[in-house]
Amino acid sequence: MTSSRADLRHRLNSATGDDDVPLAAVDMDSWDANADELVHRAAGKPIRIVSAAIRNRTLIRQLLARDGFAGVLAYSLREAIWLVGTGICDDAVVAYPSADRRALSRLVGEEHLAGRITIMVDDIAQLDLVDAVAPPEARAELRVCLDLDCSWQALRGRLRLGPLRSPLRTPKEMARLAQAVVSRPGFKLVGIQAFEAHVAEAHDHSPQGRLREFLRRSMRKRADQDLASRRASVVDAVRDICDLEFVSAGGTGSISSTAAEAAVTEVAAGSGLLGPALLDRATEFTALPAAFFALPVVRRPRNGVVTVAGGGYIASGVAGKDRLPVPWLPEGLRLGKSEGAGQTQTPLHGPTAEGLALGDLVWFRHAKAGELAERFDSYHLVRGERHVDTALTYRGDGKTFL
Repeated sequence: MTSSRADLRHRLNSATGDDDVPLAAVDMDSWDANADELVHRAAGKPIRIVSAAIRNRTLIRQLLARDGFAGVLAYSLREAIWLVGTGICDDAVVAYPSADRRALSRLVGEEHLAGRITIMVDDIAQLDLVDAVAPPEARAELRVCLDLDCSWQALRGRLRLGPLRSPLRTPKEMARLAQAVVSRPGFKLVGIQAFEAHVAEAHDHSPQGRLREFLRRSMRKRADQDLASRRASVVDAVRDICDLEFVSAGGTGSISSTAAEAAVTEVAAGSGLLGPALLDRATEFTALPAAFFALPVVRRPRNGVVTVAGGGYIASGVAGKDRLPVPWLPEGLRLGKSEGAGQTQTPLHGPTAEGLALGDLVWFRHAKAGELAERFDSYHLVRGERHVDTALTYRGDGKTFL
């Protein structure tokens, strides 16, 4: 179900009118529409849930019960142990290498966990670390996934599109480490991760000028062509060494094109379910806004301005305007240039401010999906005008994995 922003404001206000503020809410009608669209774009390939974008066990369970979703791409080994150990999921791939010795000790000591959690490796030293925690003869066999760097590089790396991730870029490098894993007792190579983080947020419309936008689009096109070819070659090289259970790739910003690649067996997505503000510039898939937080008006410092309590929920990444929360409901409000979103108060400017009274709610969108869960203990789940559930975030569960 889609609606105008005025209708959405009415529904959110009606559903949460008796709740304490500040609060966060998920419009489950938009959530369902986004989930259905992602499954459609995955074209029959299972979607592994990127938990960093959700950070809420109720919503993760709900997704795993839907057709088209299977398994979790966790961002922390301790998180994966919690998800599997509590029965929230039975298949977790840890998206990043871990040096958490206590978590590794628990993983290697419990066969139930070791058989359902896959650790990420891009360096033989990471295998050494596991063996230092427990030698292979004294522990369960660990499932291993190799991480391919999917960034695009030119001019010997001086020009780059995408974050610094794995040092593994070529079929030869991946095959060398694959051989080391399969030859080493206590490890089983089961998968490859080739996550195109350079398009995960789909920043195709740069706000910094037409020339920069043109250059970025050109680089993105070349990056996509390079990656599809390189990913297929890497998968062939590793499959010559051992059988693989999965090749995981994707991200909300590239799910359709990634799913079309024969080498890829599953796609990963998460932020597209909640529709954060950074996804508004996506071209391949524009998600419906589904996650919001509400702050009360507490001051009217002058005509055309109201002040809400709190609001300084700044997203991670390179500091800039696109990392600020976006005043969304009612329409016609904007952050002040001199104050932005403040730790204790946030002034909002615009003609709509004149119609707001003390105690009225202003609904915001966070720039990123998962980081909103680090600010609130729970999400109020809304369908239509009804409050249907209160779902604890990881924070509300007392979990701080990073």
